[in-house]
Formats: sequence, C-alpha cells, structure tokens
Amino acid sequence: MGNKQFKAESKRLLDLMINSIYTNKEIFLRELISNASDAIDKLHYRSLTDSKIKINKKDLKILVEIDKEKRLLTITDNGCGMTEEELDKNLGTIAKSGSLAFKEENEKKKDIDIIGQFGVGFYSAFMVSDKVTVESKSIDSETGYKWESKGVEGYTIEKCDKKDTGTKITLHIKEDTEDEKYSQFLEEFQIKELIKKYSDYIRYPIQMEVEKSRKKEGTENEYENYKELETLNSMTPIWKRNKKKIKDEEYNNFYTEKFRDFENPIKVIHTAVEGQYKYNALLFIPAHLPFDFYTKEYKKGLQLYTNGVLIMEKCEDLIPDYFGFVKGLVDSEDLSLNISREMLQHDRQLKVIAKNIENKIKSELENMLKNDREKYNQFFETFGVQLKYGTYSDYGMNKEKLQDLLLFYSSTEKKLVTLNEYFERMKEGQNVIYYASGETIDKIDLLPQVELLKDKGYEVLYLTDNVDEFVFQVLQSYKEKSFQNACSDNLDLDTEEEKQELKKQNEENKDLFLEMKKAIEGEVQDIRFTHRLKNHPVCLTSEGAISVEMEKTLNQMPNNQGIKAKTILEINANHEIANKLIELNKNDKELLEKYTKVLYAGARLIEGLNVENPTEISNLMCEIMCNK
Repeated sequence: MGNKQFKAESKRLLDLMINSIYTNKEIFLRELISNASDAIDKLHYRSLTDSKIKINKKDLKILVEIDKEKRLLTITDNGCGMTEEELDKNLGTIAKSGSLAFKEENEKKKDIDIIGQFGVGFYSAFMVSDKVTVESKSIDSETGYKWESKGVEGYTIEKCDKKDTGTKITLHIKEDTEDEKYSQFLEEFQIKELIKKYSDYIRYPIQMEVEKSRKKEGTENEYENYKELETLNSMTPIWKRNKKKIKDEEYNNFYTEKFRDFENPIKVIHTAVEGQYKYNALLFIPAHLPFDFYTKEYKKGLQLYTNGVLIMEKCEDLIPDYFGFVKGLVDSEDLSLNISREMLQHDRQLKVIAKNIENKIKSELENMLKNDREKYNQFFETFGVQLKYGTYSDYGMNKEKLQDLLLFYSSTEKKLVTLNEYFERMKEGQNVIYYASGETIDKIDLLPQVELLKDKGYEVLYLTDNVDEFVFQVLQSYKEKSFQNACSDNLDLDTEEEKQELKKQNEENKDLFLEMKKAIEGEVQDIRFTHRLKNHPVCLTSEGAISVEMEKTLNQMPNNQGIKAKTILEINANHEIANKLIELNKNDKELLEKYTKVLYAGARLIEGLNVENPTEISNLMCEIMCNK
C-alpha cells in the first residue's frame, strides 16, 4: 500500500492526543496491553465458532520486551492479528475501533467480552515514542503486514515476514527532555510496576524476560546471571472471586498494599451485581482518617476498572462527598467510554452504579450500627463529622438518608446514642428533643439550663462538634419531634401558675432591668428574671436562629463577619441575688452597675465566651468583695 496520509480530522486528533488530551503518559502501556487482550479475546471467541481455528488456551499470552540500548519497548500478543485492510482501517483512522465493531456485531451473544476501543488507545503510544511499528498476521491471512508511522505526517503499510498469528507493536522511545524522562519506560522495575498498577487483572498472562541471579553449579561463592520469563499480572482479581472463599487476611493484604495504608480497614464491603448493569465492587472503610483528608489535596473517588483494566484512579462520580472516606474499586464490564478512556461519559449507567454503591455503603453502616455497636462507635468517632456535614450540605438534600446514622452523647445514658434511641425513651407528653452545645461534655454538663432539664427527668443530647447545631437546624424535626436548645430563650418548663408569677415579677422590675441594660449597653437583647435556673444565679440564653455556640463557630471561619447571637441575660428569680439587685436599684445605682457587669461577665464565662475587659471585671469584683 506504500505511503498513506491520515485523514485531516484524524491528524488534528492525533496532534491533540500527543500534546494535550493525556496528562498521564504512563497509561500508554495499559492501552496497548488492553488492545492485546482484545485481540486474544477475539481469537478465543473465533475458535469457539469456527472449527478450523485450533488454539490451546494455555498458550495465549502477552509478551513485553525491553531493549535499552536501542530504546525499544515491544508488546507482542498471539491473538487474532490484523489483515492489510484492517491495519489501514483500524490504525489509519483514529476512533475507528475494530474491537468495538466486533462487539457490536456479536452483542447478543453472551460469550463475547471485549474491552474495546482499539483505534483510539493505540495512538497513546505516540505520547512516549517517536516511531511506532506494528507487525501483524491475521488468522485469516497467509501474509503478515507491517504498519509504521512517526506521527501526524502519515504511515506506511507493507508486507513483512511475520510467521506467527498475532500482533507485535514496537515503540521507539523518545529521548529525554528537561521536562520528561522517557527513559523510565525502558526500566524493568518501572514497566513491572505499571503492569501491576493498571493491568494486573488482565485475564491472560503478561510476561517479561527478567534478569535473575543464581549460584553457579559446583561453586560456593560464584554467581551467574540468567534470564527467565516472569508472569507480571495476577490475572484473577480478588473482587471477582467467591467472597465466601476469601479470608480476612487476603482482603487486608490487598487493601494495605493497593491503597498504601499501614492499618487494616475497619470494614470490607464486597458485592457483585447482576441485572441490567453488571459490576463488581470491593470497598473499604479505613480505620483512620487519611492524613490529608481535610486538605484541598485530598481527592475522593473509587478506582474504576472495565474488565480488569484500570480506567480511572479516582472516579469522583462513583461516590458522594459524605462517603468520601471510602476507598475501593468498581469493575464494570461495559461502561461507555469516550475518546481518552480517562474521561467517562456521564451516562445513566454510571449514575445507576453510583446510586447502588451509595445505598450499599449506607446499608452496611446500618448493619454495623445494629449488630456491632462497638465497631460502629469506633467508625463514628473517626468519620461521624463527615456524615454530619453530609446531612447539612447541599441544603439538606441527604438528611433523611443520613439522620439515623448519626450519634450524639446522651446526658442519661452517658454514651453516644442515635436519634431513634432518644425518641424511644422520650417521656409521655414530651414534644421536643432537648440538646445543649458546648466545647466538651463536661462543660455542657455544668450548664445551669442543662441542670434544670436533668432535674426534671429529661434526656439532653450534648453537641460538641461545630456542625451539630447546623445539622439540627437542617433536620428541623425527627419523627415529628422538633429540636429544642436548652439555652434558648423559649425553653418552656413552667406551669401556668409559675408563668403568671414570673410575668408579674418581670413587670414589677422593669426599671431595674432598664438600669442594668445601661450598664452593659448594647451587649444583650434583654435582661429578665427566670425560673429556668435551679441553684445558679445567672445565665445567658439566645433568641432566634443563631445560638451562642453557633456565633462562636461562625466567627471562627475565614470569612468572619462578626455575627452575634441575640442574647438575654437571665437572673434566677429564686436566688438571693435577685433581692440584692432590687435593693441596689432603690438605694445604690452605682453599685448596681458594678454588680451587673460582674454578673454578665460570669454568664459569658459559663457559656465559654471571652470576657473582653477582664482587668475591669477583676477590679470590680475586688471592690464588691471589700464593700462594707
């Protein structure tokens, strides 16, 4: 056929592929090995339907060879090979896939299983080589042919003396540049590592002649080097084996090696799905957070395989953000792939698989929560905040999926409990779920408002994560029970008689509260007497959506806007401090001002807030203590 030119669109596409489409050059080897696997698949299938074709399955293999001196890397298969016409058709026109066409012709036959996309993947060879030679002899031809090209300028096809059926692809590896070290693809260890990474589960042996050393016969200390064919891939993926026959140790070894973790996973999820979309998934929940989990460098996602060939190292679309800590892989037989194999078309099939995986993870976590609470608690201590963010993010779209996986510390159980466990213990007639927020369990437990609730026999959930209150705001209610902040101004525990008595006290002391507000002008929304305090003299409550704890959280964020909660200074109507304040309002307004500042500072400290004028408060306390 002589010299041939690529079609104009193919020439442009090849130029793009060499210079821009692939950022990860090492995947060229994956593509060529996948093509070789395709060719062997087709030969095997032909042998099942054509009695003239005789093969021994044990002989089917892919051979990789390195010649460092000549800068040659060769991939040879003993598959179906290509005729002169097929070489021109498949390699002369980019995106013309011989394997894909073959699959379409046989799509109704269950035995066929082709990775596909030959024409496109082949051209990835030009990312690392300045000349590519393809020698092929078809099962349907007596003559072998050689296709050769140096890139976009064109190609040649001529006869060659290849005797065996199959295809041999020889890459002349480019010289190194300042930016690219192409010589790495001539190193035995690098090629072995790439095959292990991308093509470990190709079903045919991938072999390479490796140099080894052994002791010379009849000598004690003399050694000689020799070469031996070594199979570099395992061929049978662990995720396609019967999980009943896989030991925990095998899962753990696979996980720690594949995902480079020093600790065994806390949970293994192994599933095989049949039906409209067929796939295998092997997922792992780590025992600890990745060191970079909360950095911009961390990228969630599962490894994506098609028929044992790694397509994407991190497929983000396969897993939602709130399960972003899950590691693992999915192997699907017939995903729709676009030109580069690196990029997936966002088709219905991928979305269905992702949805199934999300449901599977959720189901496994629910089972762990129900049947192995200790392990679930361990999981939640590590990843619970991530689930809480999932509940809160995306405007609460996922709250119903995640709410029953959440745990909160209980004032009565003294341990983490679910919302449902709290719900089942609620007192008769109790219409709200009580909670209180703070930095630690101990600090929350000492809050005056919490003491009153506990004294009345109510269970209180203690919220110690910054996101907790936002989660409750998004949830709004659980099984028709709303959430009630113990430190909110609308906490209602009084009888009707007590309410009337308190209302009367507050009306009678309006002048007192007005004087006190002058002393701490602009600091609080209101000052009043309360019955919510048992033994404590004073507390701060919040009015509206922003609580004191939420104020602290929001103002710790990078875009701090100085948000303030609307706070109310409440004074225990039954404490002797109330009578003292009433007396001072009548007889010593100057001292009342000092008392007010000290009481307000104390209330802020109880809530874990800073006191902006500690020196002044210290001096005032000393004055009051020395007052005769």
